[in-house]
Amino acid sequence: MLKSRNVSRRSAVKLAAATATLPLVHVRTGRAAGKVSVGFWDHWVPAGNDVMRQQCEAFGKAHQVEVQADFITSNGQKNLLTINAEAQAKTGHDIQQIPGWQGHAQADLLEPVDDVMKRLSDKYGPTSAASEYLFKVKGHWIGVPTSSGTQNKGPCGRISILKEVAGIDVLKMYPPSADATPDAENWTYDAMLKAAEACQKAGKTFAIGLGTTADSVDTAGSMFAAFGAAVVNANGDITVKSDEVTQVLQYAQRLVKVLPADAVSFDDASNNRALISGQSALIWNPPSAWAVAKRDAPTVAADCWTFPAPKGPKGRYLPLGAFSWGIWNFSPNKTAAKELIEFLCQREQVEARANVVMGYDVPPFASMTDFQIWDQVEPPKGTVYHYPIRPSHHQQSWIACAPAPPEIAVQISNRGTLPTMLAKLQSGQSIKQVQDWAQDELEGFIR
Repeated sequence: MLKSRNVSRRSAVKLAAATATLPLVHVRTGRAAGKVSVGFWDHWVPAGNDVMRQQCEAFGKAHQVEVQADFITSNGQKNLLTINAEAQAKTGHDIQQIPGWQGHAQADLLEPVDDVMKRLSDKYGPTSAASEYLFKVKGHWIGVPTSSGTQNKGPCGRISILKEVAGIDVLKMYPPSADATPDAENWTYDAMLKAAEACQKAGKTFAIGLGTTADSVDTAGSMFAAFGAAVVNANGDITVKSDEVTQVLQYAQRLVKVLPADAVSFDDASNNRALISGQSALIWNPPSAWAVAKRDAPTVAADCWTFPAPKGPKGRYLPLGAFSWGIWNFSPNKTAAKELIEFLCQREQVEARANVVMGYDVPPFASMTDFQIWDQVEPPKGTVYHYPIRPSHHQQSWIACAPAPPEIAVQISNRGTLPTMLAKLQSGQSIKQVQDWAQDELEGFIR
């Protein structure tokens, strides 16, 4: 299980170093009494913005508060530019939707939201340890985990190809039923390797990237975790030459041989394109690739099935890409901001948003993983039933580069250290050479 880490002011500054020099963008400073403003992430499904806007309007009418909802694209990192600009100017929106590590970077400027989290947790149960790792600093919640944009990045495979070429019946392993007992013990990293070898020979190579963008980092991070391999431990000690890291590299040495020859140049769209074009039998991704295939390649979409991560020696670990809603401590409307966040996190609002984005958004509370949308979405019906974590999966959410202290983990993540280690194996370097390179790399992060 992940544990929350204390992050000093110095560490938070170090964490933000990569974005501290970003240019300022214009920040509105005008305020009106009874007004609360939010900088939301601009959802890739436009209807996601529409329902969020409607919910904000409903809250405003009920509480006689004017809600200003702005949707800020992540293209060109404009959302990060805006967050850092507001942090520097000490003015802007009352609430910001903060991706992943950015909460730690801005921890000194974010209002604790322990009271909101207590009420939500009392009502809906606890969030995952991964959310605590990202959104708690010095024992305090500095952001409320949100479903909006939060995604799991597990395997999505072609049903027919995996069955005919690799002998894997994903519908038998993970049928679309909560009452069924999945034949999941057969879905292991060894099974994935054998399937990858078979599909590569058939010209349907698994599109698993070895680049330095988020999808490659997150996939590699979950594989390392499944082998109990941490390159930096929770105390900040470099452990890249441990037996567990050696074991995962020995496995990866075989896997990378059957991955795409250009895997090192993959970005976050490369695996999507491979699946949609029919070139790949399996990717690790949220349902965005399936959704585009539904529009552009319906035959491919009808043959897709999302299912849990394979099992390694230490268990199943599912990559999580998470957002939180944070309130600036310089906001003059903190009470209204907290009330709005709590309203938007109620089950009714979360489910309404999940419905319009075809189940893409993952709720932070396990008690909300019973929404009907994951049963209903098609083709084929049940294709994303196993997208949210369910009790029968025996897997847990994972943040790549954990359990390292966040101020170190973010550097490992941003540099793409884990997939780069795998890319070096693909290029023919030995395990010792890869570990020696990583040792030097990690020492630079800790100095």
